[in-house]
Amino acid sequence: MAKKVSKKTTKKTARKPAGAAGGAARGRAASPADDRPDAALPPPPRVAFTDIIAQDRALAILKNAIASERLHHAWIFHGPKGVGKFTAALAFAAALLDPTTAPNLSGELAPDPDSPVQRLIAAGTHPDLHIITKELARYSEDRSVRERKLLTIPKDVIDTHLLRPSVLAAGVRNHGLAGKVFIIDEAELLDRSITNAPTQNAILKTLEEPPPGTVIILVTSQEDRLLPTIRSRCQRVAFARLDDDAMKEWMRTAGVSLPPKHARWLLDFADGSPGALLEAVSGDLASWHERLAPLLDTADAGRYSLDLGPTMSGLVDAWASAQAEASKNASKEAANHEGARLLFRLLAARYRTQMRTGNPAAAERAAAAIDALGVAESELRSNVRLVDVCEDLSIRLSEAASASHAAATRA
Repeated sequence: MAKKVSKKTTKKTARKPAGAAGGAARGRAASPADDRPDAALPPPPRVAFTDIIAQDRALAILKNAIASERLHHAWIFHGPKGVGKFTAALAFAAALLDPTTAPNLSGELAPDPDSPVQRLIAAGTHPDLHIITKELARYSEDRSVRERKLLTIPKDVIDTHLLRPSVLAAGVRNHGLAGKVFIIDEAELLDRSITNAPTQNAILKTLEEPPPGTVIILVTSQEDRLLPTIRSRCQRVAFARLDDDAMKEWMRTAGVSLPPKHARWLLDFADGSPGALLEAVSGDLASWHERLAPLLDTADAGRYSLDLGPTMSGLVDAWASAQAEASKNASKEAANHEGARLLFRLLAARYRTQMRTGNPAAAERAAAAIDALGVAESELRSNVRLVDVCEDLSIRLSEAASASHAAATRA
């Protein structure tokens, strides 16, 4: 039998729930949890370990932790974007909070899907499951935080939704393995910049000595942006990209079908990430590929394309504008960064394919192009204008290809 993390079991009364547990769904009857700042947001999906595909090693670590005599209080789920880290964090939290968690008839460790805890989680009203995202800044009591562009997770959000004593105290009597679970999504946005380093430093003591019964999970696709002192205090769980067979299995399970014309390109773009595949389909990124391909062919030949830079920035700007218009509080700048991330991923998929052709000259040009993408990403993080980033990238791509062609000719 698993040893529970020690925790206080006294039920707290007359307390307004704080933090985030996915929130109440739109259109349903009000409940006490609707006082939470994210009450208008949809609840998290109900997930189980069996819903997670091709992450056997990561899931084995989590299941062994539940079944073992000791459960670590702080975790980092790290790996590529869109491969199931956040889904696994939800499934782990659901198992930890529920006293019904035990081997089922098939021998799989799982909570009773119809238990009171699972019903609360599915409704987004469990007071002891807190999901922390940068979007919680919109509900800050501080106007300057509310109006700030959503590029990082502000310290105010961490103070309010993780560090306040009233938040850390368990909300209900619970006999599960944990009394309270916090999931910090996109934890890399607790970045290490001069202005935001205090955000990471603020959680160090809580990670080292959390209240009894508290489990904290940091989900990140860029673990290197977390302080070494944070990483050293956490149990790290790596999540991997899915291979082609696993991607096809996921598509069958999720009911995702791809247009035959673009199926191969979409799978190459996703590079083993179901989340990236969904992004590509919903964002119609195949049309980006079709528009950019002839211009990139020109750059790959070592010739400067006058239209490549403006076309790249135009695609990103149009996508970002649509995202910003769809949400009243969305940041156009943040949307630009997200659109640029999609563009860079699209270009990286192209050059990965070139590196696999077995042609040494093509592989060398592709490697130089990927280096140029790294420079563009750095420029964007340094707040260089998007139009200038794309124009500079266009020049770098053609120059890198030209140098590669010249070297091949000399050889």
